[in-house]
Amino acid sequence: MLQVCPLPPRLEQALARHEPVRLFERPDFLTTDGDSVVAAVTSSRYGVSAAQLELMPGLGAIVHFGAGYEETDVDLARSRGVAVSNTPDVLSDCVADLAVGGLLDVVRRLSAADRFVRAGGWDFPLTTRVHGKRVGILGLGSIGRTIARRLEGFDMKISYHSRHEVSGVAYSYAPSAEALAEEVDVLVVATSGGAGTRGLVSDRVLAALGPDGYLVNIARGTVVDEPALVSALVEGRLAGAALDVYAEEPTVPEALLGLDNVVLFPHNGSGTRETRVAMADLAYQNLERFLTEGTLVTPVG
Repeated sequence: MLQVCPLPPRLEQALARHEPVRLFERPDFLTTDGDSVVAAVTSSRYGVSAAQLELMPGLGAIVHFGAGYEETDVDLARSRGVAVSNTPDVLSDCVADLAVGGLLDVVRRLSAADRFVRAGGWDFPLTTRVHGKRVGILGLGSIGRTIARRLEGFDMKISYHSRHEVSGVAYSYAPSAEALAEEVDVLVVATSGGAGTRGLVSDRVLAALGPDGYLVNIARGTVVDEPALVSALVEGRLAGAALDVYAEEPTVPEALLGLDNVVLFPHNGSGTRETRVAMADLAYQNLERFLTEGTLVTPVG
């Protein structure tokens, strides 16, 4: 069994039962012994590259710690008979909590007000109300639906855009990201990453959101045209943003650091003890199921 990258202690302790080869400590292993690997455990950040896949002809499964898997070419893996899993759903609640927290923070300027008081201020400028606003969810998957349910409590009018309309929801559907941005006050990005959504929130989408609009991104930094976002914020063409993800992590655009209308998080949407335990356990369950039965608990659909 191959461990591609460092993983949380709980998962590493579980993996130790299988005496994994730690690729990040033995970078030449695949060139000499790659044909011995039947399962690889990795994270959303690292995945398994196409070059690595070529060196593991006997690979049967790639197990991801995390909901994302865009760093792995899933189509290529499948063409080689390699099954792929991730850890969906168990992190939806905590990521949704952070999205709502970021929305509240940037619209009501909570962090800015905190800094203002710490600096000795008191008469803080008026902000914008949250309840009753129009919010658009870009990507109505598990996380997007969880965010939407929470925002219902704020009497928000909720609409969404996904690749396909979602059955069984009362929210209105917009035919494109730009059309969604045109009709909302807050755009929450909750879609998956990867080549298919790269730059989906373009300069045109940001322009449609407009100078009174807010962006919340808890998806992937690559989904947003980051230079366009920075320009819109610096030039006042967007009211504010709450960001948990960035295009080149852990690098955060320097221009954002001095903006008082931007809330910055260190990609920790799933960063609670409870959720990371659940993610680690599910990743290990996927590995165990594959090694014992040849199937996965949560295969990528």
